[in-house]
Amino acid sequence: MPLHDRIIPYLERVGLYHLARLNSEWFWLDEPLVSAFVERWRPETHTFHLPFGECTVTLQDVAFQLGLPVDGEAVSGCLGEFETYMEGGRPAWEWFEDLFGERPPPNKVKVLPVDASEETVRIYTRAYIMMMLSTQLFGDKSANRVHIRWLPFVANLDDMGRYSWGSAALAWLYRCMCRVANRNVTNLTGPLQLLQSWIFWRFPSLRPEGFEAFSFPLASRYVLYFITVNKFLWRFYGSLCLI
Repeated sequence: MPLHDRIIPYLERVGLYHLARLNSEWFWLDEPLVSAFVERWRPETHTFHLPFGECTVTLQDVAFQLGLPVDGEAVSGCLGEFETYMEGGRPAWEWFEDLFGERPPPNKVKVLPVDASEETVRIYTRAYIMMMLSTQLFGDKSANRVHIRWLPFVANLDDMGRYSWGSAALAWLYRCMCRVANRNVTNLTGPLQLLQSWIFWRFPSLRPEGFEAFSFPLASRYVLYFITVNKFLWRFYGSLCLI
C-alpha cells in the first residue's frame, strides 16, 4: 500500500511516520547476518552472547533506530474485549466496515483517490497503520495477513499517540527470538528492521560499504567468531541526529 502525502500528518501525530519510511525501496533484510546473531541469543538473559561478553537491544535503541515512542501507555488487550469497544456487542467485521467503509476484499489494495475527503483519508490511514503494525512491527508466521487485534487502536487515531509502541515492539522482538531459540521454529518474525539496524550501528565492522548495499555474503555469520571487545560501540547516542 503506497504512502500518500495526505496520510503523513496522521502518521506523525500517532508517532509512526518514521516507521513508514522504512520500506522495501531502501531497506533490505540481510538474513544471513541476522540469523547469525539470533543463533547467539540466550532466552534466559535476553542478551546476545558474544566472545567479549553480552549485549542486547534496548528501548533507547528502539527510539533512535525506528523513531518510535517509548513513553506512554502499554499496548495491551485481547480479542475477547472487543465487545467493550462496540455498541451492542456487534461482530468485529461490522465494526471493521464502519471504520474502513467496507469489509476487507481479498487480494485488493486501493490507492487513495486524488479528491478524497478528509474522512476517506482517515480510513486509508487506519488501513496503512494496520498494515505496518502487522508486518513491520508485529509480524508473525501468517506473513501477509493483517490481524484485527489492532482495530481498537486505529478506531481513534487521535488517541494512538499516547501508546508506547516502541516498548511493545521491543517486547515482541524478544519473544520472537526466544521462540526461535527454545523451540523447533525455523522462521524468525518480528521487527527485524530494528534488529538489523541495531547490528549495523553497534558493530561498525559489519556495516555495508554503501547505505543502499544491504547484500552480505553468507560468510558474514562467521565474522562473529573473531569480534573483540573493542569492536563493539559502547557509547550513548548523545546528540546525534539519526532520523
